[in-house]
Amino acid sequence: MSEQIVAVAGGVIGGALFLILIGIAIYLLWKTLCLSPAYEELLNSVTPRHSDTNINDLTSIQQTSGPHPNNSRTKSVPFIVPPKFLGHNWVDMKNGERIQEDCEPYVAPEFLPRSSFCSLGSYAIGSINPDLYKFPEDGSEVDFPEGNIGRLWFAVEYEQEAERLLVALVKARNLCPPSETCNPLVKIFLLPDERRYLQSKTKRKTLNPQFDENFLFQVSSKTLNQRTLKFSIHHVDKLKKHHLLGQVLFPLKNEMPTGDSKVVIWRDLETENLEPPSEYGDIQFSLSYNDYLGRLTVVVLRAKGLQVHEDRGMVCSVYVKVSLMNHNKFIKCKKTAAVLGTINPVYNETFSFKVDQAELDTASLSLSLLQNMEGDKNHLLGRVVVGPFMYTRGRELEHWNEMLNKPKELVKRWHALSSSI
Repeated sequence: MSEQIVAVAGGVIGGALFLILIGIAIYLLWKTLCLSPAYEELLNSVTPRHSDTNINDLTSIQQTSGPHPNNSRTKSVPFIVPPKFLGHNWVDMKNGERIQEDCEPYVAPEFLPRSSFCSLGSYAIGSINPDLYKFPEDGSEVDFPEGNIGRLWFAVEYEQEAERLLVALVKARNLCPPSETCNPLVKIFLLPDERRYLQSKTKRKTLNPQFDENFLFQVSSKTLNQRTLKFSIHHVDKLKKHHLLGQVLFPLKNEMPTGDSKVVIWRDLETENLEPPSEYGDIQFSLSYNDYLGRLTVVVLRAKGLQVHEDRGMVCSVYVKVSLMNHNKFIKCKKTAAVLGTINPVYNETFSFKVDQAELDTASLSLSLLQNMEGDKNHLLGRVVVGPFMYTRGRELEHWNEMLNKPKELVKRWHALSSSI
């Protein structure tokens, strides 16, 4: 009897195991037949149908191309560039989602290797990629004011971690050469260092050169605000002599662009003041008066030829104090930031004063250049006063009257400094 019970129990257990094995086999067969085709169909739905390049080919193309300057991947890590999205061709799917229509794969452009040209912390680094830069949509290429001698387009970016200043020289337009033909080139200085510079390639027989070149300066973040970019455009004649056509000064203190987008900036060329500096130096500033708001605006631009004093080997530090006076009574003063290490400082700072129109005949402006000395002492390097006939004569009076005759316009002039207090 016991033997029969054991036989029945063994048969039941064996049958149960057999049914479990059959169930597992059926599940695996169902998974193979039902799930795999759906996965393969999904892959095919996003494969570009107009391209014969497979994944391996795309990987090999990207590995052989030069690395993007802003790409942190190493060469040993392969990746695939996604298709270029058109933004308009959308296809509806059954589940309510929308995908873009297939298109040709986008291949990243190759970047030129860094040039071997360098100059003690500054390098020329090949050509720029215009797609990385945002051009302002305006009439800057056709709308030139009267007396314009040219216009320059460029972009500036500073890499904080590497302490590198990247300068993209884009183009110039409406140049005025000294002869019928023009072979322009651009020299780029990082002031106050005027001994070293980077130079673009010379363009032949054009008044509207397209440069598309990149340059690199190595500069500490601590001194960045004290530096100024200077672009000087020259014409190269048949004897290889350089003739200055104009220049652009771009202080990095207040004009460094912010944000991720690299915006192309344009500036009109200025003629270089070739007159020798006066005894105590010269200062350039602009004046403007808004009669509607009753605001007098002063833009302190730059100075040159200053007679600075040595103070036990300390670095020269010069700033400008702008004082508003009325009947020789002090009203208000404002100061620029100090510029270090140069006798030709660039400021480009704007100040505004509240002045009623009835006070213009009795008000005046005093601009004093002061050098910081040891022990919080200041040494006066020079001074200039502009105002009405009550206080000034000559160029200072002409500047004031021209400001009144051209309301809401910036009137720019150079003035010689005086030692009088």
